[in-house]
Amino acid sequence: MSYCTAIPAMQPTSRQALHQYYHDNHYGFPIHDDNELFGRLIMEINQAGLSWETILRKEEGFRRAYDRFEVIKVARYGDTERKRLLEDRGIIRNRLKINAAIENAKTIVTLQQEYGSFEQWLDHHHPLPLHEWTKLFKKMFKFTGGEIVNEFLMSTGYLPGAHDPDCPAYAAVLEAKPKWAIG
Repeated sequence: MSYCTAIPAMQPTSRQALHQYYHDNHYGFPIHDDNELFGRLIMEINQAGLSWETILRKEEGFRRAYDRFEVIKVARYGDTERKRLLEDRGIIRNRLKINAAIENAKTIVTLQQEYGSFEQWLDHHHPLPLHEWTKLFKKMFKFTGGEIVNEFLMSTGYLPGAHDPDCPAYAAVLEAKPKWAIG
């Protein structure tokens, strides 16, 4: 569903306002902070099987539960933190998704050591078609299928399609992207 055309035609509600805010200020915009990239990956993984609205409503819970998405801290989580996360009603309490977040944090720390940052690792592989990104993510990360990879990369500006050219947010996204990424 494209919020570029669908939401403005609807009567505003808090649900629609939540989606509209994300659409206008986050979706498709590049993220340059590794912790925020990691946070978006956590949110996209947790969305699997659920609505994006559920994830947006729990975003602050995810931030709190996962130490503000600090990759290094999450990479050090052990059994105590896993148990705490499984009991936290502010997030999605799914063992596979929680384990994926911790293991993916460890992977990102390794990528940071090799490439300087998670963002630089992504930039190093950009541009790739979705099927190549998916193969790469499945090789490197836990709980990352085609739809999760697609949404993560589209929501962070690495794949096109977040906004239609006639969407007001489209120009803002283009302005925020590095010049090498436009095309």
